Amino acid sequence: MRKRIITISRQCGSGGRYIGQRLAKELGIPCYDEKLIDMVAKESGFALDFVEEKGERITGSLLFNIASSLTYATNVLSGNGMSLQDELYFIQNRIIKDLAEKEPCVIVGRCADYVLRERKDCIHVFIRADEKSKLERAVKYYDMSEKDAPSILKKKDKARYNHYKYYTDQEWGMADNYDICLNSGLLGIDGCVNVIKYVLEQE
Repeated sequence: MRKRIITISRQCGSGGRYIGQRLAKELGIPCYDEKLIDMVAKESGFALDFVEEKGERITGSLLFNIASSLTYATNVLSGNGMSLQDELYFIQNRIIKDLAEKEPCVIVGRCADYVLRERKDCIHVFIRADEKSKLERAVKYYDMSEKDAPSILKKKDKARYNHYKYYTDQEWGMADNYDICLNSGLLGIDGCVNVIKYVLEQE
């Protein structure tokens, strides 16, 4: 079966989001990254920055949910008693499944590889990079200082790991969970895009 959906999971600073955008542009299909965040925010009623931050970061305490509800939503719990975090996760899942059913596309982050794990028309990609490459990208493109970048990148990746583990019971970044694992520090952005395109062409 020809692969229609490409999911991109990525370390912070690896350029994974940009690779997804470039790949989608070259393939002539939509890329859902910030666009997906917008869709989840619209459907859930949560603020955009809440969805962007908490959609890949697990925070399960009751105090967090109470504080978040005062800032971002009208209720601490949904009608069936789910936390805001859980409600956000399930809304994301539903939207991701709908997008995959609708058309070929690239989906960045949001546990999309796990959400779509039962589909046979997906290819799941993980993008990593060496520390030097990630730090250079963080300073150049994310406006991080050289001093703060290492701790910020580590914290973001840890948050993604914990979120993924909590909702999937799988190991984020482990090769067994993906079809392709690429080092963008070694291959570069163009190299990663070309490798993924090559794999797709073999189907």
